[in-house]
Order: sequence, then C-alpha cells, then structure tokens
Amino acid sequence: MTENSGFLTWASNITLALLLLGMLFAVIRLRLGPSLPDRVVALDLIAAIIIGFTATLAVAGNDAIFTNMGLELGLISFLSTVAFARYIERRIILEKKATRPIERSTKG
Repeated sequence: MTENSGFLTWASNITLALLLLGMLFAVIRLRLGPSLPDRVVALDLIAAIIIGFTATLAVAGNDAIFTNMGLELGLISFLSTVAFARYIERRIILEKKATRPIERSTKG
C-alpha cells in the first residue's frame, strides 16, 4: 500500500461522510419543504448528491461503471426536473384561471 492510496482512502471516506451529511439535510428539506418547488429542488439536490456518491466510489474503487451510473442518473435527473417544472407551471396557470372572476355580459 503506497502513501497515495492511503490518502485517497482517507479523502474518499471524508467525502462520503460529507455527502451523507448533505443527503440528510436534503431529505429534511424534502420532508419539511413548505411548497412543491422546494421539494423539487430538494429532489434535484438528492440526485446531485447521489451522483457525487457514484463519482467518489468510481475514484476510490478505480471502477468506471460508477462513472457511467452517475452520467445516466444525471440525464434522468435533468429530465425529471424539467418535467416537474412543467407540471408546476401548468398547475399555477390552472390555479390562476380557476380564481379569476367570471366576466358577465351587461348588454341589455
């Protein structure tokens, strides 16, 4: 075991611990988020943290399969965030239409 591999193991362990802490905070935000956009941002953050996990495992284990997993998760996460944003946008438009007063004709 070389000195560099000892440092890499130490750095990987610290990185995984910090990512786990970030995951905990993101799950708390997902659970307590007062609005739907807050929850969508928390889900996006969780996906980014999982990508960080896969990148750290790819470096620590010297295994390229984790890099491919991270890339695929990033693409899926992007598409799901766009879908959630479209859903929220349409929901807001429908809520505005529902609360708008009905215009009545005053022609006699």
